[in-house]
Amino acid sequence: MQNVTAKHKVIFDTDPGVDDAMALYFALAHPDIDLIGITTTFGNVTVEQATINALYLTRIAGREIPVAQGVPVPFAKAPGVPPAFIHGADGLGNLPSRVTVEGKAEERSAAEFIVDMARKHPGEITLVAVGPLGNLGLALKLEPKLPKLLKQVVLMAGTVDEPGNVSPVAEANVWNDPDAADLVFTAGWDLTMVGLDVTHRVVLMSSFFKRLAEQHKHVAMDTLSHAVNFYSDFYSSIRPNMGHGCFGHDVLAFVWLVAPEMFKTKSGRVRVAMDGIANGQTMMDKIGTIPYPQAGWEKDKPETRVCMEVDAKACENLIDQTLSSGWLLPALTK
Repeated sequence: MQNVTAKHKVIFDTDPGVDDAMALYFALAHPDIDLIGITTTFGNVTVEQATINALYLTRIAGREIPVAQGVPVPFAKAPGVPPAFIHGADGLGNLPSRVTVEGKAEERSAAEFIVDMARKHPGEITLVAVGPLGNLGLALKLEPKLPKLLKQVVLMAGTVDEPGNVSPVAEANVWNDPDAADLVFTAGWDLTMVGLDVTHRVVLMSSFFKRLAEQHKHVAMDTLSHAVNFYSDFYSSIRPNMGHGCFGHDVLAFVWLVAPEMFKTKSGRVRVAMDGIANGQTMMDKIGTIPYPQAGWEKDKPETRVCMEVDAKACENLIDQTLSSGWLLPALTK
């Protein structure tokens, strides 16, 4: 069901993943978002499992949205192993069972889907990416004019001041494919980075999702609540003072899209360390006027809008209001 009055026509690039599932359901539920396609990547799970999950999550929520499968490995870095201890081996907290749903992935690749849709709707599409950035990098190689064809790009990626989550300096999505990430940060589109500087300020409790499941009595919310419970087990094991909850990483990319007033941002050139112990670090030129002798920081490099502060309570309220609304439809089952 297409939302013809939505303000934002969106392609969602994702590796679902528990927090990806939160973000997907927020996007489906919010009246200002028209989700026209999903592209999948490796990351939290293999790209094949990400595609299975994207099809499953949309269909059990009653939506028939195109899903295009993307890159299976990083551009240059050796592939890693998906973090089953965080998201579960299936990416959704090891669901005990699944209903059988309709639908299969597009025949064209994720990069081809992005380019085709951008050409079809020039200047209209926002691409929200919350996984490793290989699909965007490959799409740029297919269509160098892509930064002018897309309206904007919003990333859940990186960190500037906040410590990383896969090393002291690196965030997981960037670290998983630093070469693709650096290509994306230097491509020249209207780019916003929603990274750990803000996502580590928004904690969503498992009890919140349990309440939503009890309210909706729907397979989609039961699935999300189960997944969040598994995800929260991991976070409470490493951050016991956090309670039984989790960070709302990916959903904040969509919160930024519909409510940017909840954030404070700073713009500057962002580059990515592609090897060594700082692999995956997102480095930001916060000053912008120093003629650094180190190559890579020239004035012709594009700037990124980086979210540095967030009104966490306002975000939580918006997520609650959105997911509590009557957005769910009967599941598309066989």
